[in-house]
Amino acid sequence: MGSPHFTLTTFLYFLLLSPPHTTLSLNITAILSTFPDFSHFTSLLSAATPLSSDLSHRTSLSLLAVPNSILDSPSSPLSTHHISPSAIPDILRYHLLLQFLSWSDLLNLPPSGKLVTTLLQTTGRAPNNLGSVNITRDPNSNVISIHSPSPYSPSNATVLKLVKTIPYNITIFSIDSLLIPSGFNLMTSETQPNLGLNITKALIDAHDFNVAASLLSASGVVDEFQGDEGGAGITMFVPVDYAFADLPPSASLQSLPADKKAVVLRFHVLHSYYTLGSLESIVNPVQPTLATETMGAGSFTLNISRLNGSVAINTGIVQATVTQTVFDQNPVAIYGVSKVLLPRDIFGKSPISKPGGLVQEAPPPDADTLSPDNSPGFIGQPSHLWSPPGFGQDVGSKAANDVYGFKSFVGVIFCCIELMQYRV
Repeated sequence: MGSPHFTLTTFLYFLLLSPPHTTLSLNITAILSTFPDFSHFTSLLSAATPLSSDLSHRTSLSLLAVPNSILDSPSSPLSTHHISPSAIPDILRYHLLLQFLSWSDLLNLPPSGKLVTTLLQTTGRAPNNLGSVNITRDPNSNVISIHSPSPYSPSNATVLKLVKTIPYNITIFSIDSLLIPSGFNLMTSETQPNLGLNITKALIDAHDFNVAASLLSASGVVDEFQGDEGGAGITMFVPVDYAFADLPPSASLQSLPADKKAVVLRFHVLHSYYTLGSLESIVNPVQPTLATETMGAGSFTLNISRLNGSVAINTGIVQATVTQTVFDQNPVAIYGVSKVLLPRDIFGKSPISKPGGLVQEAPPPDADTLSPDNSPGFIGQPSHLWSPPGFGQDVGSKAANDVYGFKSFVGVIFCCIELMQYRV
């Protein structure tokens, strides 16, 4: 028996049927724990429990790790300063770059260097761009240096070596000093005092948010939000009153049971404080919400980006823009948005229709939700490369083809009979 003949179409057919690859989940402490020279730094990462939630949705990072010999030295900031334990997580965040950088990337840095955002910048506690690091390369010696964007910062480090790389997911570099963010108060606590802000009153005083204030008050989740004012803070996106009037009957919040209504309200809140400038320059656009923490990692996320000079917030079925700042005082930010943020986890994946039959177009938050038939740039009928012959055809078209084939077969038989009769 000959070997099976596989065509390109057959290969693509099996490729389409194969299960999708899952996203690599990064466990930085597990990776770093295999290197004994970094056991002290690994212990600091393990003890900083707030970092776990910060890193749960990130899949592309570079870590600047400090070896034991430097952390334990008398000149280390851990030895020379009385650092509050609650300040350690932010110092560690400053060593986590929100970008995968390979060793070749560092060796090909431009003369001006490269400004890279760290995880600290996402907390809102670093003023301006001081939650970033500037990475430079000496063209003569190829020495890679890391320092604060502030010209007068005494904290800087040199990259010693590449420790570990998992392509496009994580790179670990060894550096010769613990980095302290410029202007960072070593005695500050990550747990900030509660502002005592009455969120409902703040919305009512802003005049355009009466519907949202009523929903928050009736659901009871506003107390939950106010309890989160300390710590990393919160960022709320509150729909203006007319946004609720634009909702079609199929997306009415009033028809939802209380538990789902509460989830939708939590979907409007990020568990970190962001200034408007931080939102405009956000590095990782896909952000978890308070609903993510309740319903599970990877669900109920928002895609935040800059669009036509404004901050755009995309749920996958609705795209809204920030219309105004209602309140902004660290650690609480409240922004008005033009539409009710409807999660596709509850309302499905199709764009929501307005009462007039128009559709609120919104691209999906991530490429994983795209299929060949609805990918950007896909026009007209699906290409035959996407499906093998017959794949996806309906029964009616198959039956029609079968009838057509049968008629052709019968026609050939009659022609043969006619020829035989002619010869006779």
